Amino acid sequence: MQNDIRRGTIEMTAAMLISGTIGWFVLVSGQPVENVVFWRCAFGAVALIAICGALGYLKPGVITRRQLLIAVLGGIAIVSNWLLLFAAYPRSSISIATTVYNTQPFMLLGLGALFLGEKITLEKLAWLALAFGGMMLIVQAKPGGGATGGSYAIGILLALGAALFYALAAFAAKWLKGVPPHLVALVHVLTGVAMLAPFADFLNLPSDGQTWSLLATMGFVHTGVMYILLYGAIQRLPVHLTGALSFIYPVASIVVDRLAFGHLLQPVQMIGMALIFLAVAGMNFGLKLGIFRRAPTAP
Repeated sequence: MQNDIRRGTIEMTAAMLISGTIGWFVLVSGQPVENVVFWRCAFGAVALIAICGALGYLKPGVITRRQLLIAVLGGIAIVSNWLLLFAAYPRSSISIATTVYNTQPFMLLGLGALFLGEKITLEKLAWLALAFGGMMLIVQAKPGGGATGGSYAIGILLALGAALFYALAAFAAKWLKGVPPHLVALVHVLTGVAMLAPFADFLNLPSDGQTWSLLATMGFVHTGVMYILLYGAIQRLPVHLTGALSFIYPVASIVVDRLAFGHLLQPVQMIGMALIFLAVAGMNFGLKLGIFRRAPTAP
């Protein structure tokens, strides 16, 4: 048991660190967002076909037609999420986009209430209000990294849209219990290839090896390897530890943004980010605020 937790912790940490570097790859590649996502899906598909084949997931009967349709719909959502998030990076910075993107648990909360009748407690609403307050502080701050005010606001809206599509993909996954996650990931990237093939610019392909290596890394490492590490960790770790280690992703993104692009966060932005992190932690771990506890009655 202890060995499983140790191994799962290493896998989850590695997966989150890999995820935290993807913004650098996107921006340094210099490619249009639709090209970046297309090639991520294409190279990722190659990696995941090999993985699924080795694990015996490509034989008939592993996934039903209904599950395949749901996985395709989830793929549309996850690819839309990548498009919006990658488009947000140059407009609002990697740090801000990633932080706003991490409001996704609240999107999932709303979807659960709308479509599954899940109860939203007062404490969950309080965490939501705290996250909203943090986001407002970020929105009101002056844009950094050379972005204009309008571009900065658009970047935040794109990151919020990315969070919504991620929540939709996670919502679709609720109907895919029993389907190997690596196979679901393969369906997602194949859906992305089909979605973006009409929009990818094949007439102006990268002419240098560095750009191709960046695109290939996003496919093989940020998709193939990262999925293996992430799903291996999820199988080994308790939920609370998985949630705690997931915060490595935005922190790694902030560090990469600072070291690679020199983006300095303003104090008000740091306060807003801290509020969002606190709210997400409160939601993930079911922390009690205490303000809604019933006062003891006098004997």
